[in-house]
Amino acid sequence: MKNAGGEGSGVDHRVRPTRCAVITPALSRRAQRATPERRSPEARLEEAIGLAAAIDLDVVYSGLAPLSEIRPATYLGGGKVEELAEIVRDQEIGLVFFDAALTPVQQRNLERAWSTKVVDRTALILEIFGRRARTREGALQVELAHLNYQRSRLVRSWTHLERQRGGFGFLGGPGETQIEADRRMIGERIVRIEKDLEQVKRTRGLHRASRKRVPYPVVALVGYTNAGKSTLFNRLTRADVMAQDLLFATLDPTLRAVKLPHGTPIILSDTVGFISELPTQLVAAFRATLEEVLEADLILHVRDISHPDAEAQAQDVTDVLTSLGIELTTGGRVLDVWNKVDRLSAEEAEALENQLIRQESDEAPIAVSALTGQGSDALLNRIEQHITAGHSLLGVHLDAGDGEGLSWLYRQGEVLKRHMEPNGDVHVELRILPERASLVIRRFGAGRVILLRHDGGNLAD
Repeated sequence: MKNAGGEGSGVDHRVRPTRCAVITPALSRRAQRATPERRSPEARLEEAIGLAAAIDLDVVYSGLAPLSEIRPATYLGGGKVEELAEIVRDQEIGLVFFDAALTPVQQRNLERAWSTKVVDRTALILEIFGRRARTREGALQVELAHLNYQRSRLVRSWTHLERQRGGFGFLGGPGETQIEADRRMIGERIVRIEKDLEQVKRTRGLHRASRKRVPYPVVALVGYTNAGKSTLFNRLTRADVMAQDLLFATLDPTLRAVKLPHGTPIILSDTVGFISELPTQLVAAFRATLEEVLEADLILHVRDISHPDAEAQAQDVTDVLTSLGIELTTGGRVLDVWNKVDRLSAEEAEALENQLIRQESDEAPIAVSALTGQGSDALLNRIEQHITAGHSLLGVHLDAGDGEGLSWLYRQGEVLKRHMEPNGDVHVELRILPERASLVIRRFGAGRVILLRHDGGNLAD
């Protein structure tokens, strides 16, 4: 006779996903006059369901919760709280994802009213980031954000947080409360993590300094989560970074070397995706990672142009970058990349093309499909145009046997062409920073160096 639940018993021991309800509060039109929303409540609810799915929750109920004002005690009105309590009970829901930032008191009161676990938007995004982190740096950043969040949740609501005896003297005095001990331990752990992240910051700084000595320009991909950054990264670098139709599919930054059409080498950096109402704890924790964006020579703002809320998503990205000190309106440093054009209808694609024609300039967006490769060559050419703007193009004549001089030129700039002349000399076309051109003239003499171009334009084949 076999044990109950053992081999051959037919019992499924796999862990079933948690049954989850997703609630998105929707302010009335009157309330929105004071705090206008960028996107529709339906779009916010759809994104919230995507967040729940990103950590494999089984969403058995989802809905909007209309309200005219935010209640200090429960966020929602009493009638809506009771209505949702019945749904939670009837559908045996084990977790409610409330798509807003809840105060500790609101969270505790809702958990009591619904008799189930309640997590707000910040907590769920922290959970997603915790699952996605693969490197030690990513794990440290998520833990730091999570500890800062937990510290704000320490409220006097459990019996084990009452005072303990302690102090000096035979009578004793009021000692450290449990809540104070918890807060102290969290604070100590935060200090240790911040020290570790300072080391990460110094290491990244050394890596950036070594890249500047090469020097390779850095091009950073930024954008809303699920805009297709990783798919575009894979397309341009022929890499195999995880890319799925999933919110926050990648978290840890990835860097790859890429050669542009005329041989210009760059470092392409894929960064974490942004989202509306990104927790401030995460923005602060990932500042070391996002310094790759701060130091980038060119920022590609990747947008899902097929998404109905593309404009609102772009504004959310702008808000986060502005908080980091990056202004997307700065000319020349940011290039808009309109991705997923393959999802547009024929009419939408034609309207988009006409719009781009009217905007045709060095600052106009580039329309691409990272999935099919459409527009990727034009994007690479535009990147090269931005990166090489202001470079000088020199023609240098070398003796055929001057191998050392040729090697020196390769170290100083980008050798674009090289051919043997009828007299036996070697002619080299070199793209170089203007301040280094004088070094070439001193090395080979003014008679052997010709300035071919100084505008950094595209090279003719």
